Amino acid sequence: MSSAAVAGVDLGGTKIEAAVFDDDHQVLGSARHPTPVMGGPPDVAAAIVIAVNEACGEAGCESGDLTGIGVGSPGVVDSGSGTVSGARNLPDWEGEFALGPELAEKLGTQIAVGNDVAVATDAEFELGAGKPYHSILGVFWGTGVGGGIVLDDHPWHGRGAAGEIGHMVVKIDGRQCQCGRRGCLEAYAGRGAMEARARKRHAEGEHTELFKIMEKRGRPRLTSAVWAKALEAQDKLAAELIDEAVSALGAGIASAVNLLDVEAVIIGGGLGVRFGEPMARRIEEAMAPHVFNSAHPPEVHLAALGDLGGALGAALLARRSVAART
Repeated sequence: MSSAAVAGVDLGGTKIEAAVFDDDHQVLGSARHPTPVMGGPPDVAAAIVIAVNEACGEAGCESGDLTGIGVGSPGVVDSGSGTVSGARNLPDWEGEFALGPELAEKLGTQIAVGNDVAVATDAEFELGAGKPYHSILGVFWGTGVGGGIVLDDHPWHGRGAAGEIGHMVVKIDGRQCQCGRRGCLEAYAGRGAMEARARKRHAEGEHTELFKIMEKRGRPRLTSAVWAKALEAQDKLAAELIDEAVSALGAGIASAVNLLDVEAVIIGGGLGVRFGEPMARRIEEAMAPHVFNSAHPPEVHLAALGDLGGALGAALLARRSVAART
């Protein structure tokens, strides 16, 4: 194993992806586990430890042998202290939790924590679909809707909460979002919100195959694969909710583009990657009526790094963090 090996962890609302990478960004070992649906931050941290140790086992090393570990987490991240707050797509994560120090104690190496979508966007900028550009907006469509920003070749994190495109308002006094506010993009396009709406309408008697597919696949939630299978089966409710999500994504992304005037938009996340290129084109079409600079709209690309993009971005964060300290 390379002495410069690092690990990256992509912490999402439905899965924890951990991978060990060598200094050429090649995967030496990986592990994927469901994100806990109950408990709180300590339970999530414990699940991360299990996933990292499993990935290290596959790579033939111990976690303490790694140069460092990066973690991409939802929520507002204080990269200096390694704390995460407001990660509402994770179980009972309302307040602040010192995720970095907790993992450093359990895993025995340096931990760097960043926003999950910000690090995934950085990876796409450095190694993926964003390489040809100087400014990009990453939009990662999954349990929630997250954004990452690169301007003039530099990531823009603001004060720790930049890129929260899921909480741009797409409808005044609209549906209540999990954040407690109304009309957010995530309230219409986040997989968690879409599932809540599907459950409500199914309970009211509306027919859908979504939950039969979920049970058949042995899943506790409506994963990206379940939504994709329902669309293939021409499920009317699934199609309606996806149409609504695409419309909201078009308005929200276009509004961000009108503010930032980036060269390209990169579509990723569990739903974005699962639905692939045809869905990226649908989102681009939904953006078009709302883009102010219609003569020069941004290029729209599907994320090129696939499911491992978030873990790879977290690993890049770990490398930069270690380099900054030496």
